Amino acid sequence: MTRNNVTRGPSSPARTGKNPDVWHVYLLECADGTLYCGITTDLARRLAQHNGLAPGGARYTKGRRPVRLLASRACPRKGAALRLECAVKARPRAEKALFLQQGGIAPC
Repeated sequence: MTRNNVTRGPSSPARTGKNPDVWHVYLLECADGTLYCGITTDLARRLAQHNGLAPGGARYTKGRRPVRLLASRACPRKGAALRLECAVKARPRAEKALFLQQGGIAPC
């Protein structure tokens, strides 16, 4: 698979029917009570990866399984998702989930 989407693999968005233009910012709670924030185009796949049900996932969550989804928000562009992720990470712990759910900044 190449970055410019000339060649597509068997699980590429074009073959799975998923919309590659929708990005999700998500907030997880780990088994030890810590929080993890990230972005993805396939939320179900990414959650499975974080829980060890599929290959991949973040090094941070591997030792803190199981994880559960606290909140997520869809954004139409990757840049908007990255900005929202940064804004969530800058918030105090107590405000992160509510900020993400309510969209504390202008809509993506």
